[in-house]
Amino acid sequence: MQAVDERAIRAAVDVLECSGLVAMPTETVYGLAANAEDEKAVRKIFEAKNRPTTHPLIVHITGEEALDHWATNIPQSAYILARRFWPGPLTMILKKSDAVGDWITGGQDSVGLRCPSHPWAMALIKAFAGKHHRGLAAPSANTFGRISPTTAQHVRDDLGEKPKGKVDFILDGGDCEVGVESTIINLSGEHPEILRHGAVTRKMLEEALGCAVPDGGQDSPRVSGSLKSHYAPKTKVMLSDNIASDIEKFKDMKLAVMASEKALVQTPSHVVKWFVAPDNAIDYMHVLYVRLHELDQAGADRILIETPPTGDAWNAVQDRLARASA
Repeated sequence: MQAVDERAIRAAVDVLECSGLVAMPTETVYGLAANAEDEKAVRKIFEAKNRPTTHPLIVHITGEEALDHWATNIPQSAYILARRFWPGPLTMILKKSDAVGDWITGGQDSVGLRCPSHPWAMALIKAFAGKHHRGLAAPSANTFGRISPTTAQHVRDDLGEKPKGKVDFILDGGDCEVGVESTIINLSGEHPEILRHGAVTRKMLEEALGCAVPDGGQDSPRVSGSLKSHYAPKTKVMLSDNIASDIEKFKDMKLAVMASEKALVQTPSHVVKWFVAPDNAIDYMHVLYVRLHELDQAGADRILIETPPTGDAWNAVQDRLARASA
């Protein structure tokens, strides 16, 4: 990982102080950051991403000590999870405090809070927060509904940097280590529930809390990444339980394929791009969006992806591919 460029961090803070937008690396994906307490700045996030204003944002904070600035009626479970998983890829949904504007929550009475572990993200958040526990609203730095960015180049290719693009300043902190968005756990109701799967798995949460943590339902708060179609390439994506059969079935189309090594016996001429899918969930999450970007740029008529394994560790991969192919 690249060493933190303190000069770039100071420049990014200056942009944020002026209600600007900064693309920042996190361990999950690149985020499009703005001062969470500046309504004018946050509105620019929605405009740049073409994101519905009813879709709530996650506030990135310095850590556990900032919780009571942003949230109220904080349950003990939040402190348990913060001490176990922060800094890291876990977002907690809590009852919002009076410091949280409706421009963050989409009009809901809850707020999503996260403390990222990427050194560039932490350096920026701490430099910006100062003594005021300010936070950064930062959804993924991409056009709403499209593939999330895990490199600075992904951000440049999609939103772009000013003067021609939409982002005031892009911090290039290298590739994202995790590669998919954070796990979201709702702690604003009577019982904890998972609203988005990520690298922090159900088993990890249940071991930390000592109780069952089911998936949320229709009455749960709205959160990022919950729409049926999301994380989608421009090229149509299809999941396949039988790659060899489907490659033959679509022989009149140019295909871009990602499948397990055992499925890659031969490469027919109509397959214009082919990647071997990792056989473990951590590696798969790390490369998922990188591969989707590359498959989308292959000039294929369709992207064909072998259905990944099931199980707790694979829930995040399953979720992202299901939405990308919806």
